[in-house]
Amino acid sequence: MAEAPMEDQARPWPPPAGAYAEERGLFQLLQNMLEELLIHKPDDPIEFMINHLKQNNDDAPRICVLGPPASGKTTVAMWLCKHFNAIRVSQETLLFKEVLMQTEEAKAYKERNQKIPNALWANLIQERLSNVDCIKQGWILEGFPENQEQAWMLQSSGIFPRHVALAFVQTRHRSAAPFTPRILFFGPPGSGKSLQAELIAQKYDVVNICCGQLLKEAVADNTKLGELVKPYIDNGYPVPDNLVLKLLTERLSALDCLTNGWVLSGFPRDVKQAEQLQKAQINANRVFFFNLPYESIMERLSQRRTDPVTGERYHTTLRPAPTPEIQARLRQNPKDEQGNIEKRLNIYYSHVKALEDFYQDAFYVNADQDPFVIFEFIESCIIKPLPCKNIRSL
Repeated sequence: MAEAPMEDQARPWPPPAGAYAEERGLFQLLQNMLEELLIHKPDDPIEFMINHLKQNNDDAPRICVLGPPASGKTTVAMWLCKHFNAIRVSQETLLFKEVLMQTEEAKAYKERNQKIPNALWANLIQERLSNVDCIKQGWILEGFPENQEQAWMLQSSGIFPRHVALAFVQTRHRSAAPFTPRILFFGPPGSGKSLQAELIAQKYDVVNICCGQLLKEAVADNTKLGELVKPYIDNGYPVPDNLVLKLLTERLSALDCLTNGWVLSGFPRDVKQAEQLQKAQINANRVFFFNLPYESIMERLSQRRTDPVTGERYHTTLRPAPTPEIQARLRQNPKDEQGNIEKRLNIYYSHVKALEDFYQDAFYVNADQDPFVIFEFIESCIIKPLPCKNIRSL
């Protein structure tokens, strides 16, 4: 029989088969089976996998919660236990709540103010996680392993967590590591900061924070800070820096920002505010300045129009209204009138040079080009190490 053409051999699974596999978790099941085989290397792989599938409850969580002292590990572990109906296992529960074979030996070390050996900890944990309740319900292991030796001992005992949750202290010093994006966007009005922030947030699941929008949300939610901010917004006055900074600090200290990262626009507006951010330990690891010619800014902003009925935005040149009826009811936002645009530009340009000096490792973006070309450049700067200064622009 003739061999099938190469394109037929490489043909992907038909959609019904792929949907069936996803609904029943077959891809994850196959991955887990392969991992177990490679870890244990049994002489009889088929018999090993039959026993493994009989014993293993693949829906049960197996999670380690790690972090420095006072970082909220217990809170996270207890929340996960409640959410998954799993068993919480910690040094405290092992020594004072469980009746295990080696508990008394571990307690003796504790009473002598001696460090409990890693091997004894590993044995205690292995014994506890072997109990029926942990096998059926799953487990949340809090604060262990504390070092690489303990991690190796866990693995050698056949304990392999599916996930590791890291708990962080909210006031910790934020590192400049690029793998948790903390991004600042600067640029004149109309330079496309909002669009690029939205694209980055959608692709990488970072939190998109516009300072102006954050203030409006605080007012709308009737929070304590919102009540303090409301008079300034209602009267068109700038909100004091201390209120903005307090609101930003609360938002950027939230769990989603700490774990996923964030992209911030609209603050800081000057060096004084940038220094306040730094003192609050809110340090970006990627900073971008958007550059756009005056003529392009005017063309983008002065021709913007809004439909008061639907809230839809149009542009008289780039995105005109689809019907004469809609065209007739369009309105211009007062801030997009030429005089107001120039005022906003003057404020931005009066501070941008000092901000550029403050953020010396910033990237510079030519915002007068296709948005997706800009996005590709920003993306490359986020996911790759910092390049040399002489190529830090587009």
